[in-house]
Amino acid sequence: MKILRYIDKWLLLSSAILFVIGLIMVFSSSNVAAFMRYLSSPYRFVIRQAVFLLVGIIISLVAIRFSTKFYGFISWPGLLIITVVLAVVLLYGKLANGAVSWIEIGPFTFQPSEFAKIIMIVWMASFYDINRHKLNSYKVSLFPLLLCAIIVGLILLQPDMGTAIIFLGIVGFIFLLVPIDIKVKVKTVLIVLLLAIVGVIGIVIAGKSIVFEHQLNRFNFSNPCSEENFYDQGNQVCNGYIAMNNGGLFGKGLGNSTQKYLYLPDSHTDFIFPIIVEELGLLMGYFIILLYTLVLFRIIIIGKKSTNNRNSIMCYGIAFYIFLHIIINLMGVMGMMPMTGVPLPFLSYGGSFTICLVVALTIVQRIAIENNFKKASKEIGKE
Repeated sequence: MKILRYIDKWLLLSSAILFVIGLIMVFSSSNVAAFMRYLSSPYRFVIRQAVFLLVGIIISLVAIRFSTKFYGFISWPGLLIITVVLAVVLLYGKLANGAVSWIEIGPFTFQPSEFAKIIMIVWMASFYDINRHKLNSYKVSLFPLLLCAIIVGLILLQPDMGTAIIFLGIVGFIFLLVPIDIKVKVKTVLIVLLLAIVGVIGIVIAGKSIVFEHQLNRFNFSNPCSEENFYDQGNQVCNGYIAMNNGGLFGKGLGNSTQKYLYLPDSHTDFIFPIIVEELGLLMGYFIILLYTLVLFRIIIIGKKSTNNRNSIMCYGIAFYIFLHIIINLMGVMGMMPMTGVPLPFLSYGGSFTICLVVALTIVQRIAIENNFKKASKEIGKE
């Protein structure tokens, strides 16, 4: 396809390297659990992850042909559909890890809340671009926040605190990013902060009556290796510490992790980073963080070069979406904040998140194509 000549090569290369590392490490970290816990083939999770990635690539090859204006157009019905699906999940969803967040489709599960993040980014970019001359109006400026409150409410009812936090973070970031009238923005931020303070006080007073016990336990994340925490909520984090300590600078070698032998039950999902460091060393951990930095840098550069607000907002929103997943996961596994079940981009096993990530990167690449095509057209015009 001729349009592929205009894609961002550095973003494609860094993303591809991360996905390849992810596939290798999903297999290495999951083969023991697949055989011993699930009584299945050691290749169970890596094959499924490869299928998810392939589905994402197929969607990408189709989606990249359409303009970003079309993405904005389909985001309107998309937001309505995903809101309805989130309501349906509460009635017919599958319970896993204490939350009803998934819908079963044959042998696979589908997590609507992951798709809600990407749809919301595209929709907000489109909404604020269409209404760019009305951003001094409370009614117009705050309408996305009303929809956000409905979606977050449905996610919290599952309950899925991690996804709700990321969704709120993305919406809040875009709201602050958009050139809304300063009076509207300041008053809204103050009201939201006041509501947040009241909410926290309410949770502290009410305790278990309004918050699930497993969610409260996650806030007890300090000193996970103590005797009182190791056999309870601190077990996974402490075993993650052991894995990273075992790895040292150069690692024990690919496939030689000991913590994946059921010490870390989520070693191929939330806790894949400690396994990577254990097997491939701290240097590989630094290399992955360097690749993350390159991915985020390229997305921000593409957003900065965009010729309209819609495309810039989409790029910055997607960069923040990826950044939030990275920082929340790594801080969780390192015991710097409660674990929230947030996957690590490119590396963790997970179908819905992998497909959404590929779609998000496709949106950015489409914006890069439009930027570079316009630049090339101008240069040809000058000649």
